[in-house]
Amino acid sequence: MPLTKRDKAIIADLQRFRVMSRDDIADIHFKGLKRPQESANNVLLRLVREGHIQRSTAFVPYVYFCAESGIKKNSQKIPHYLEIVKTYKEILSTGPVEHFTVEPKYRKGLAEPDAFFIYQRAPFFLECQRSIYSEKAIEEKLNRYLALYESGLIAEESWQPEGKTIFPYILILSDTRYAINQRYPFRIFQAPSFTQFMQSLKSRDERRPETKPALQQIQQKNVGGVKINLYGK
Repeated sequence: MPLTKRDKAIIADLQRFRVMSRDDIADIHFKGLKRPQESANNVLLRLVREGHIQRSTAFVPYVYFCAESGIKKNSQKIPHYLEIVKTYKEILSTGPVEHFTVEPKYRKGLAEPDAFFIYQRAPFFLECQRSIYSEKAIEEKLNRYLALYESGLIAEESWQPEGKTIFPYILILSDTRYAINQRYPFRIFQAPSFTQFMQSLKSRDERRPETKPALQQIQQKNVGGVKINLYGK
């Protein structure tokens, strides 16, 4: 059976996210249907039978991989990848997301973000830290971002605006708030979730109604010498 446009989109997302649960796929690709999970089950079963994707029954709901995936079906990294998908869906619920890339690769020894994305024309590096890290480990991670900043590689990215070089914000999503003692030439935000990150900006506006909205204040902060537009204007 020829692949439909939706089949191809599901396979592309499995290649991008490495692994997705049945519910993730239903939320993204079957949204608006009367029985999205049931519809997803039918399509996914067909794609598995035809060899287009792989499945693991070690999780509930089942999780799926692209056909060429080398991830072990019980890999300890699967929950981490599912957390990235969860965050992606959460960001989508607040507004359009551009260029959501999972684990972008740079040179050895430089930062290894969980994801890169653009939200309201502002670039972000995402860190989903659901395990508790030592402050030393966080400092080492941020120093790798500093090395990436100093490498100049970000200036070569296709999403960079003409005539400017913008270094992405670092967004750490974790239930633990880490002390960051060193000063960096880029902005770092911490929140338990993306929704709470956005709510924290809204709360600033409500506490200080006489000032410009928090997003506008962030917009006017210099990041690597360049002003970033979080409003898309």
